[in-house]
Amino acid sequence: KGEYANIMQVLHTKEEFVLDFLNVFPPTGTLSARMIVSPGHFKRMLAAMVENLKKYEEKFGSVELSEAPASTIGFQAKE
Repeated sequence: KGEYANIMQVLHTKEEFVLDFLNVFPPTGTLSARMIVSPGHFKRMLAAMVENLKKYEEKFGSVELSEAPASTIGFQAKE
């Protein structure tokens, strides 16, 4: 089953990476999925994403980086 997410947040400890995928539509947002993976698995995932983005851009052209949202949209970063 697939879920739509338009924002992702990454947190980590020494032992694991936590990837929260959120569907934000102001004024609220919903956690669509949370993945918890080991640092080694996270690094393999990152390498696979970089490789696939490269293949995508070779086929369809360069992807421009999206701008970060101007507001917090109801979420606040922990300090």
